[in-house]
Amino acid sequence: MVQAVEEKGTDSFHGGLYADEATPLWKLVLVAAIAAGVQFGWALQLSLLTPYVQLLGIPHTWSAYIWLCGPVSGMLVQPIVGYYSDRCTSRFGRRRPFIIGGACFVACAVVLIGFAADIGHATGDNLSDNLKPRSITVFVVGFWILDSANNMLQGPCRALLADLCEDDTSRMRSCNLFFSFFIAVGNVLGYAAGSYKNLYKIFSFSKTDACDVYCANLKSCFIIAIIFLMAITIIATNLVEEKPLLPQDIQDDGSNGGVPVFGEIYGAFKDLSRPMLMLLVVTCLNWVAWDPFLLFDTDWMGKEIYGGDPDKGMAYGNGVREGSLGLMLNAVVLGITALVIEFSVHGVGGVKKLWGAVNFLLAIGFFMMIVLSKVAKSQRKFGPDGDALEPSPGIRAGALFIFALLGIPLSVTFSIPFALASIFSADSKAGQGLSLGVLNISICIPQESFIIVSVTSGPIDEAFGGGNLPMFVVGMVCAAVSGVLAIVLIPKTTNNTRIDLTLTPMHRFGD
Repeated sequence: MVQAVEEKGTDSFHGGLYADEATPLWKLVLVAAIAAGVQFGWALQLSLLTPYVQLLGIPHTWSAYIWLCGPVSGMLVQPIVGYYSDRCTSRFGRRRPFIIGGACFVACAVVLIGFAADIGHATGDNLSDNLKPRSITVFVVGFWILDSANNMLQGPCRALLADLCEDDTSRMRSCNLFFSFFIAVGNVLGYAAGSYKNLYKIFSFSKTDACDVYCANLKSCFIIAIIFLMAITIIATNLVEEKPLLPQDIQDDGSNGGVPVFGEIYGAFKDLSRPMLMLLVVTCLNWVAWDPFLLFDTDWMGKEIYGGDPDKGMAYGNGVREGSLGLMLNAVVLGITALVIEFSVHGVGGVKKLWGAVNFLLAIGFFMMIVLSKVAKSQRKFGPDGDALEPSPGIRAGALFIFALLGIPLSVTFSIPFALASIFSADSKAGQGLSLGVLNISICIPQESFIIVSVTSGPIDEAFGGGNLPMFVVGMVCAAVSGVLAIVLIPKTTNNTRIDLTLTPMHRFGD
């Protein structure tokens, strides 16, 4: 698996190859392709798992708390894994042991989730009872392992890409764009697999007394996800060389016998360079803007566009399914955008201007959602049973257009901040893994806050008629502000040069 790299004088080593050796593009693409396998599973989670937990007997209100696992594990797992992957002296390399380990944990977690109903029934759950405690326990354990394993995979993958790019900022941006593209590929494949009703027929054993057709389809989807992810991971980790890190090359973290990783995370925040600090501020605000859309997109389609009620009638369910189509379009546009971002960077005058521009586009998207909601409400008609009738083709087309349009800023959000974090941390004491983990904390904090708000703010929500528009107003304002801050605060980068992290506070900011 590991091919030895001959030492060449005193050339500096940053993460797998020497600075004078350019990694072939196809190897970078292979590493980035692991994102497709990871995102395949994420898409299945988003599209299938909430109904599945209700099938096991978890109330809809409580099911939202399970999703806290993502941001919580992201805040803890990615920085910890990043820290230890920066210092790993395995003969297989620094990043690859964590990538392979993460993939194996994903496989174990998926088995627990997919077979939770069967395991619960085998250990004593009564199929006639609505609440199945043993199945729920197995599912929750598997779900938390899955989210933790996904975070264990993503950080080292991005860090390995940064290692292989050395200090070439253009290649770093390109690699993160590849990563963003394969996220879109994974989304499309995951949503497509989740929407196919007869997938369980491929695996005849998936349907059992404890596992109905819906459950069997979910089980089959996750089996395919395991095969897909493991195949990509095995190919990438075997074909992409990574030189082992020698113990004498590890920098002393000054922990003095304490818990090194948490001290190092604290030190990373305490000693943040100004460019990295500004990046965290803009990223955090940017994700505060994104979370209303990512959490309430299909709910918006069901409530505001289709005028449905989750507790009665067919309108809400029809809207949610239409929203799933919108997410598919969003993923397609995300992938296409990822392929052309590098050309757009030069067209708009740099990375910071591009990031600022797409944040303004996100604000415009929220504004369009608010306006379209008002128009849909004014045109809404009701059937004899009191359920809202299907909105006009123009309203539906407008909503799908917004979903697709927001694929453009989402592609940039999945790539540019991570590329900038790799660039800004190149000369810092913190390694790529820890720096990317710190960046992930600024993403997870808004996500965690919004999930908590979404399950605890019932009276506030009802005060606004139970709709999503107040959250969209918050998203619109935050998107606009983050656009301004991206242009004003983020330092300018140039190709093939390192950013000077010791600059005075006002030097080099702006174009």
